[in-house]
Amino acid sequence: MINDFAERHHAFEGCFNFRDIGGYQTRDGGVVRWHRYYRGGRQDRMTPADLAHLASMGIKTQIDLRRPDEAAEQGRGPLPELGAKYENLAVIPEGGSDKLSKLVGDTAISGKRYLGYLEFGPEVWIKMFRLFANADDHPMLIHCTAGKDRTGVSTAFLLSVLGVERDIIEADYLLTNIDVERQVDFLESTVGLPEGVDRELMMHHAGVPETAMHDFLNGLEETHGGVLGYLTSIGIDEATMNAVRRNFLEG
Repeated sequence: MINDFAERHHAFEGCFNFRDIGGYQTRDGGVVRWHRYYRGGRQDRMTPADLAHLASMGIKTQIDLRRPDEAAEQGRGPLPELGAKYENLAVIPEGGSDKLSKLVGDTAISGKRYLGYLEFGPEVWIKMFRLFANADDHPMLIHCTAGKDRTGVSTAFLLSVLGVERDIIEADYLLTNIDVERQVDFLESTVGLPEGVDRELMMHHAGVPETAMHDFLNGLEETHGGVLGYLTSIGIDEATMNAVRRNFLEG
């Protein structure tokens, strides 16, 4: 369904799953702008060539979805030194991983686990959409550690507000799996795989399940009538959503 991965993917040497969401069509014939919203993984292992390319992209805001302890351990990456504003919007707060497991069980990555993110309250999503609505904060990078789960949910929220069809949202999420082998190759040749994790298991951990985003969006349909119903319920009003559409859609 999405045949332009090479065009939207930025194949950094030391950063993975980094891509543009531009070019997607909306239900009413609109098109998502290129070079406004990038989604990706951690950037602290970027090479000098990567840094030169990153600097050329003009990113003004880094939205970091990691827990504060994750960000401290891994580092923020180079964007703040390149002049970007740094915003830490922790989808899962410190100590939240254990709470999440208690809420949803030992589901690994799944739509049910993604729905569990919402149990930590609306503040992260409200702040996120304020940034989306402010044109002065664009272009932006939104990321977590691997750029697939917390980043995937956040991107699904934005694309839904923009009017992109569900099948495209789910297909964009699954593009993560295309960059998995390259990421595992990098880990094996540099820092090595985690203790007790072989290549096959690492490939599994670095990818996303086929049905997780589908199940997440179905869950929101059942509980809130969809993404827009959920976002409205937490106080993101139509004026904010319209500002977001003006910023991210062509024309």
